[in-house]
Amino acid sequence: MESVPDQTRQSSVSINDVAHLVLTLFLFVTLGVWGFVAWPFPINIAVGIGAPLLAIVVWALFLSPRAVIAIDSFGRALVEIALVMAAALAWFTLGQPIVAVVFAVLAVASGVVAGRKALR
Repeated sequence: MESVPDQTRQSSVSINDVAHLVLTLFLFVTLGVWGFVAWPFPINIAVGIGAPLLAIVVWALFLSPRAVIAIDSFGRALVEIALVMAAALAWFTLGQPIVAVVFAVLAVASGVVAGRKALR
């Protein structure tokens, strides 16, 4: 019997890939915290669950590695910028402008690096 060569796919995970993942998860958590903290009681449950859920659906439709709707790099960048701006604005409304600016700068820098890598 012949041995079958191992055809494993090698994937290299860069530091930016990990940073991009952490920033994306932080985005979803931010929207959840904002929903629960910034709204009065009956509405905060719906917004606290609905805002991150909506962001996850948008991410899954357009930005995930197995995106349902394939769009070009420019469209992906616009969707990602919209999500980052939503999280940054959430931090501003919570009275945390430093967190908002640091998050936005890190997310945009990571997105630019990831976008340039995707264009290669």
